[in-house]
Amino acid sequence: DEKLDPIPAPDATIDTLRVMDASANRAREGLRVVEDIVRFVLDDAHLTGLVKQLRHDLGTALKPLDSGRFLAARDTTTDVGTSITTDQEHQRDSLRDVLDANLGRVQESLRTLEELAKLDSEPRVSSTPSAAALFERTRYGLYTLHKAVAGTLEARRRLEDRVLYLLAGESSCQGGIGPTIRAAADGGVGIVQLRDKSLSDAALLELAHRVRRWTRESGVLFVMNDRPDLALLADADGVHVGQEELDVHSARRIVGPGRLVGVSTHSLQQARRAVLDGADYLGVGPVFPSQTKSFDNFAGLDTLRAVAEEITLPWYAIGGISGDNLADVIAAGANRVAVGAAVCLAADPETAARDLHQSLITAE
Repeated sequence: DEKLDPIPAPDATIDTLRVMDASANRAREGLRVVEDIVRFVLDDAHLTGLVKQLRHDLGTALKPLDSGRFLAARDTTTDVGTSITTDQEHQRDSLRDVLDANLGRVQESLRTLEELAKLDSEPRVSSTPSAAALFERTRYGLYTLHKAVAGTLEARRRLEDRVLYLLAGESSCQGGIGPTIRAAADGGVGIVQLRDKSLSDAALLELAHRVRRWTRESGVLFVMNDRPDLALLADADGVHVGQEELDVHSARRIVGPGRLVGVSTHSLQQARRAVLDGADYLGVGPVFPSQTKSFDNFAGLDTLRAVAEEITLPWYAIGGISGDNLADVIAAGANRVAVGAAVCLAADPETAARDLHQSLITAE
């Protein structure tokens, strides 16, 4: 009789572990690339902390599944995928492409890990989240991070040279809002926000159409205060909302993805939240008492310092800022400011704007 050696059946456990090992490696590698971008390119402490937390969450989810089994099952030499490539894998056109590619690979890897973790039959305490649930939670956290990092990159590009922001209204500009906006634009203002609480909706919309024309002729961005509906009707570049007005999500649903949504923040916690909510820029303040608006509380210079240490999404210090105290604002870490009276009530708005703008760009 001839003896036959049976061919071993494929080990499903080994195959599953190989898939999980490859997915875990892709996720860790992708997160490291993202962390390097937010840490060394953006210099953003807030986003860097969020990436580090996601890496920690990934490690927590992997630990009970791995325990040395992933490495034992690894077999790179027989992996057919190592020799299969596409031209797109070896080319990136921009830093944003690098970011999107790596966040995408992490998201895909987490989905694979989540699905395969459901095969794990190890008993666990009922109050302890399963590995699959931890992967799912991490994946959703990554979606939010992706939006925040990509949004920060895009906002920094879009607002790169627009460091001086003017808040103007029909009643707040002593020389007339039209001449003031034109003069301020010539002096270096890059964004104009129309803010006038004294007008009816019809009068405000009519004024907004005129401001749109003036800002477009001057190459200045136009933002509507509080009113995303009027921002759309006037074809403004964006809308600015406060903590007591519409939230960022609601404003975004109205004005769409292409327009700016700015939000006023009065603390570091509010600034962090606004970044994750998808704001394109922040107003941080009020720093000092203002001639055009009254406040019950002031964020002050300490809040500017805290925000400057953590957040690189474009943000503008606001509230009572003038040439007399601008040096203190800059020393606190602000490189962008929003002003009203300092330009609108100046005898020469163009010179006032130019002096403020020059101080800001010199400080950079």
